[in-house]
Amino acid sequence: MENENENLEKKEEYHVQAKGFLQSTKVFVNDLLDIRTDSDRESTLEAVRKDISFKGHNAWILIFSIFVASIGLNVSSTAVVIGAMLISPLMGPIVGVGMSVAINDVDTLRKSLKNLGIMVVLSVLTAFVYFKISPVTEITPELEARTYPTILDVLVAIFGGLALIVGKSKKGTIASVILGVAIATALMPPLCTVGFGLANSQWQNAGGAFYLFSINAVFIALSTFAVTKLLGFPLVRYANSKRRRRTAQVASAVAVIVMIPSIILFINLLNKTLFETKAKDFVSNDIRYLGAEVLKQEADFDDKTIDIYLIGKRVPEATVATWRARLTEIEALKESKLIVHQSAEEGGNLDELSTQVRSGILEDLYLKNQEVIEDKDSRIRLLEDRINSYRTSLFDFNSLSKEAQANYEEIENLGYSNQIITDFKNTDTIPTFSITWKNNVSSREKEENRQKFENWLNVRLALDTLTVKSVN
Repeated sequence: MENENENLEKKEEYHVQAKGFLQSTKVFVNDLLDIRTDSDRESTLEAVRKDISFKGHNAWILIFSIFVASIGLNVSSTAVVIGAMLISPLMGPIVGVGMSVAINDVDTLRKSLKNLGIMVVLSVLTAFVYFKISPVTEITPELEARTYPTILDVLVAIFGGLALIVGKSKKGTIASVILGVAIATALMPPLCTVGFGLANSQWQNAGGAFYLFSINAVFIALSTFAVTKLLGFPLVRYANSKRRRRTAQVASAVAVIVMIPSIILFINLLNKTLFETKAKDFVSNDIRYLGAEVLKQEADFDDKTIDIYLIGKRVPEATVATWRARLTEIEALKESKLIVHQSAEEGGNLDELSTQVRSGILEDLYLKNQEVIEDKDSRIRLLEDRINSYRTSLFDFNSLSKEAQANYEEIENLGYSNQIITDFKNTDTIPTFSITWKNNVSSREKEENRQKFENWLNVRLALDTLTVKSVN
């Protein structure tokens, strides 16, 4: 009986301790993640409304920052593009749209949309003017990266927008957060790319870039809407209750209209990214055949096709059939079609592929080889620098020169340098000493002493290759 009572007491004690631990953990997590307590709603609303305004200084700042960003994109300079994004005022109206919808503020919503439209038109027009007069008309990697959206762009816009409004709502706005979001969400480069596409009649690139900007803008506004609702920002009150209800209905309708396409877009991009990733993994892991090699692969999400281009030994149809069967076992790829391109005969080569495909494959191979060569060149330069540094640090030149002066009174000046020598096949760095002899030393004595000095240096420095030259 006593044992049962003790066990019950222990169980109760453990229960109390566990309950206390859970309560402490709950309080800790709440204190760690709570943003309601330290939020300044009135100041946030005032700051957002102030940033919406677009005239005078803001207009000129936008124009100049667009020029800077366009130059950076035109010369493919990431640092210049980032600098332009830091001074761009594009973020204000977008945050204003999200917040005004959340608090049913029609006047602010109207003002935000108006200023956002003006900003977009002015940005594209400025970029159009720059790229129209720019002598560089080829699309650079920085420009090309802004011609289509990816799932990463959507995720950056979502979490960047959340960080932005949370940073703005804190008492004492965190400026570094706002600057970081301005860089991460990259609103300006896509608009510059739209201007580039229009200036050079590249309509597809212009459309893709505007699509990317729209995604970023919509998800920043949605993030603002969500956090504003979460923090319980007060709704705008109207004297006319009917107008208030109508305003709430309009705001809700706008939110739904914006949200539904955005969610569909997010899901489509997610499926596309998953399809391309799984296709790449499938080709890497399952497309294998001794004597054949995959030169190129293409995954088309819209057509649900995976094209692979093989070179070398011809793969039998039975093997291809097993690849296609394996494809149906992968959930993300089960509805896709595997298309294998290979030569009609054994030992096929690139000549039987289409010109477009062949040029694409050769370009890929060229780029890969260039990367390998550049990597090897950089390693060679690094090793040469280390060798030079090592050889220079082998001895103390001042100490060596004093020994040389004591052993060879005929030497007037002694010099040292590393000489780079090449036979156009190999390059080597050789320690080289130069001697200036006194005037009373004959030519025969100079040569004898030079040889003795060189032998002494070989022993003294323990070097297998060095050169000693007589200057006079």
